[in-house]
Parts: sequence; C-alpha cells; structure tokens
Amino acid sequence: MVELNSLIQGFGVVLQPMNILLMFVGIILGVLIGVLPGLGGANGVAILLPLTFSMSPTSAIVMLSCIYWGALFGGAITSVLFNIPGEPWSVATTFDGYPMAQKGRAGAALTAAFTSSFVGAFIAVVMITFLAPLVARFALQFGAPEFFSVYLLTFCSFVGMGKGSPFKILVAMAFGFALAAVGLDTVTGQLRLTFGQHELMRGFDFLIAVIGLFGIGEILLSMEEGLKFSGKSAKINSKVVWETWKELPKYWVTSLRSSLVGIWMGITPGGATPASFMSYGLAKKMSRTGSKFGTGEIEGVIAPETAAHAAGTSALLPMLALGIPGSPTAAVLLGGLLIWGLQPGPLLFVEQKDFVWGLIASMYLGNLVGLIVVLTTVPLFASILRIPFSIIAPVIIVICAIGAYTVHNAMLDIWFMLGFGVIGYVFKKLDYPLAPLVLALVLGDKAEDSFRQAMLVSQGDVTIMWSNPLVGSITTLALVMLIWPLISKGLTALRTPRSDVAAPRQGS
Repeated sequence: MVELNSLIQGFGVVLQPMNILLMFVGIILGVLIGVLPGLGGANGVAILLPLTFSMSPTSAIVMLSCIYWGALFGGAITSVLFNIPGEPWSVATTFDGYPMAQKGRAGAALTAAFTSSFVGAFIAVVMITFLAPLVARFALQFGAPEFFSVYLLTFCSFVGMGKGSPFKILVAMAFGFALAAVGLDTVTGQLRLTFGQHELMRGFDFLIAVIGLFGIGEILLSMEEGLKFSGKSAKINSKVVWETWKELPKYWVTSLRSSLVGIWMGITPGGATPASFMSYGLAKKMSRTGSKFGTGEIEGVIAPETAAHAAGTSALLPMLALGIPGSPTAAVLLGGLLIWGLQPGPLLFVEQKDFVWGLIASMYLGNLVGLIVVLTTVPLFASILRIPFSIIAPVIIVICAIGAYTVHNAMLDIWFMLGFGVIGYVFKKLDYPLAPLVLALVLGDKAEDSFRQAMLVSQGDVTIMWSNPLVGSITTLALVMLIWPLISKGLTALRTPRSDVAAPRQGS
C-alpha cells in the first residue's frame, strides 16, 4: 500500500506539462536512435546526457529513460522492414519479423513487436514498483564489506554467466579497471597513472569513453562494411492493429515466459541481447509451431521483443536499489545520477523519494507513449533509412563530438573520444565485449574504495568478507559465478563418460 501511495505521488511529478513534453521528445529521439544502425540506447543516452545538466534531475531522467524506451522500440522497425537490426537485441526479431514483411505482413509484425515490447516493459515495471523498495530497505544494512561483495558479484557474474569467452570478458574488464584508476586516488589523495600529464588528473570521464566506444566505434565498423539501405515503406492501419491484438492473447504463455526471462537477465548482468536470444530459443523449443520458426511466425516476433524490453526495463532495478547497473545504458544513467549529485543506492529511496517514484511512474507512461508514437509514425521513421549512410554517418560523428565537448568544454575530450572510438572498433573486430569495460570504468573506483575501507576496518584481514552470513553468502556466490565456466565443463565431462559406458551395456 505504501508503494501505491508513493507511485501516485510519482505520477503527480511526471504529469507536469514540461515532463510530458520531454517524454514525447525522448521517445521520438529514442526511436530515431534505434532506427539508425551505428547508434544505440547506451550511446544515445550518453550523447544527449550533457544537454540535461541544466534540467532538474527528475526531468532529465524522464527524458533519458524515454530515449532508452524509444531505442528499444525503434530497433524492431529496421529488423522487420530491412532485415537490419537497429540494435543488438533486435537480431532475434529479424528471424521471423523480416519473413513476415516479405509475405506482406509487415504491419502485423510491427504491431506484434511494439505491443509485446510494451507488455514486457509493463510486467518489469510492476516488478520494480513492489520489489525495489524491499531491496533498498534490505540494502540499508550494508557496510563496506557488503557493498564490495555486491560489486564483486556483479563483476564475477559478467565473467561466469556471459555468453562470450571468459578470457575476453576478463581482458575487457581489466582494461576498464585500468582506465578507472587514472587520476586522483580518493583514499590517499595521490595521483595515479597520469604520467606527468595534468589533463589526466580528473581521469577518463565515463561519458567520453561511452560516446567513443559505442558511437564512433559503431560508425567506423559500419563504414568498413559499406552499410546500405534499400527503400521500403510500411503502413500500419487500425484494422491491422485490431486484428493483430485479437491474435496476441493466444500467446500469453510465451509473453509471460519471455517477460520472466527478460526480468532475470536484466537484474543479473545478462542484458537485453542474450535475453532476446534465450527467449526466442525457448519459444522455438516449446511452441507447437516451433518447426515453422524462421519462416514468418508471429510467435517468433513476440518472444524476443517481450524479453528485450523486460530486460531493458528491469536493468534499472539494481541501479536504483543498489547502485549497480544491469546494462550499459543503466551504467550511463548511473553516471548521470552521480553528475546530478544523487547517490544511487538504498538511501535514494529515503532522501529522493520524488525522484525515484517519478522515474518509476515515467516508466509506465513512457512505454505507453512509446507504443502510441511508434504505431503512428512507422512510415516516417522507415523513410529515414532512404537517406544515404554516407550522409547519416558524418551527422552522427558531429553529434558525438558536440556531446563529448560539452562535458568539460575541452578539445582534449574530443581527441579522447576519437581514441576510445578506435578502441571500440578494435574490440568489436576482435569480438571483445564492451559492456564489461564500461561497467568496470563506472564501478571500478567504487569497488576499490569499498574494498580498501573494508581492509582498513579489518586491519587487512580478508576474512571480513565472510564475517557474517550476508556478506559471506554474497562473496561465496560471487566466487562460484567466477569459476562457473570451469564447473560447467567439469559437469559436462562427468556426464559424457557415463553415457558412453551405459551404451554398450544396453547393447549387451
């Protein structure tokens, strides 16, 4: 009941005329970012973050979160119409969305995608509404050892549960830690890794790094691949919408399962991309028409879109309640909160109730506004892809440069941005993940501070990480997550000989 009263107060904050306007602006910008390959939710939020410095934190987070929702919606447009994923999490949508468009059912595919995205986000927001305050109240018991154990769990989860090579994830994370260490040591006040360069005293700003890694890196990659678009139009009329909506309730089990998968992958550091693939795979395995997936099944569109939006939304839960982002975009938003003078974590629910509940209320309204906007403006955004990429790419680079310059009003930041762009390009070419790098860059110094404070309290005794059941269980779980790839290989190796031994006995 307390949560419902707080949520009503949050709606009162969000329903101010300026915030409603910013909500529409954010959704439209987000859809544009989602439509254009080379940009992304994390980079779009990062580029436009400097523009929000003069706003109130509530207005700023409303617009930035709506950019995120819009990008989640927008990625489906290019996936269905052009077979070009506007976002990484939209790749699975192309498997059945594009074949549906080729069969003349583009309107139905887009309606299913947008509606499923809204359903996934709505279920995730309901979960955040009731779970976030509980997590925050629980986290009030945390001290330095507990906070470090949670940071350790986040880092280890990325290594153990990530889809890619654990070695590559560790390399990317180590690089992020090294970048986070540059500048002033917050404990001793000494300079580290500045090599006599005064410009490095403030360290590498995460915003500059994100703009370069995601924006410039993607543009360089797209330019190398010679990205081209083929003109295609799409229309969604009310008849198509109603017919599709009548069909969607048949797949309520798929929607619910995909939402749960997305919520889990959002709270843990999985993210929207693996959530969409996992959900698509489960739907294909469990559906009666699974053998037809890939030929234009509407269920193959519902599953990945529901999971991606649920994951993208639920990634904000650990960021708000614990100060730990569940996705690259949540990491960028975390940096924004710090810039606005807000400290993410359990105290945020006590000290900044209007901000927190205003953000949660904006999730409800933002996704509803997003659904309305994308259903009515698909032809407009589809026509943008008729603009040659040779024109779009320089515009994006200029926007990135402006965003980087406005952080500190320094030309050096633009050079840093370009340098990070090259790093992002190399990482993508070598198939190294960027999310662990961004996570380590944002949280590296916080994890270090928590660890050193814990060591000061215990006088260097590492066993403080097992000093009580709470911190001990989290630390142990983190270590299990870290070596999980080895554990899973061991379990697989144990099962294989048993099956080999069992086979001859059956023959005899």
